[in-house]
Amino acid sequence: MLIKNPCGKEAYSSAIVTTLQTVYTAINGLLYADTYGIMILYLSAVITFSRSKGGLLLIGYYNYSVILTYLGLGTGVVGITSALNGNIRLSIICLLLCGFCDMFDGTVARRCKRGDEAKCFGMQIDSLSDLVCFGVFPAMIGYVLGAANIFTLVCMIVYILAALIRLGYFNVQEIMREPEDGKRTHYTGLPVTSAALIMPAIAMIGAVRFAAWPYVYPFALLLMSFAFICRVKIRKPYGAALAVFAVLGALILVLSIIYGGNIPCSRSFTAIG
Repeated sequence: MLIKNPCGKEAYSSAIVTTLQTVYTAINGLLYADTYGIMILYLSAVITFSRSKGGLLLIGYYNYSVILTYLGLGTGVVGITSALNGNIRLSIICLLLCGFCDMFDGTVARRCKRGDEAKCFGMQIDSLSDLVCFGVFPAMIGYVLGAANIFTLVCMIVYILAALIRLGYFNVQEIMREPEDGKRTHYTGLPVTSAALIMPAIAMIGAVRFAAWPYVYPFALLLMSFAFICRVKIRKPYGAALAVFAVLGALILVLSIIYGGNIPCSRSFTAIG
């Protein structure tokens, strides 16, 4: 059975693919990133917008309500491979870009007419993507930056587990929530997506280069894991607060481009490809 695309407009397909190719080619030229990262996002965009007459040939939903989620996940995969390849600067940039994708994916989704099944799919796919981009991804940066010992490994495991528990818990809460409950005004605990801003900021501290640095990032992962699952009310940011976060993200992005190459790795790497 073919799945209809209620929001898809073929005219935008080539434009989005071309934009992605241009942006990541620029990053590649600036940071000497491996070209396989560009190809991953390029091919994922092509597959997303590959349409047959009458609908999509693939299971799932491929409209504009989830496109930023898919692009964020692709960016996260590029960031993970970059971290394991020793390119911390590009990895931090990718984590920030994941945050920007997450910041606007809800806005895009609300502008798209969807059925209940598509909405449920979008919620599930968003959480799965968040686990990779804001759970596994920051932990893998910790593997590269943290001390090569059991402490770093434990911090990574605890961090990913806390992110998994939080995302699973709030998926259940969202499913059980009654429609008349209205829009959420507070978070309980720190949302995992906050890692897109906090962890790059922590990573940039390493550019100063000091003796205790290999333990700073792993310890930050440990603190974040507790913040994810603690029962503390945090007001959801709207309007001006979101604008402030966007400006801070842009500032960290600029600093990472300029000084990201000074962040020391605790492990040795051989370039892939």
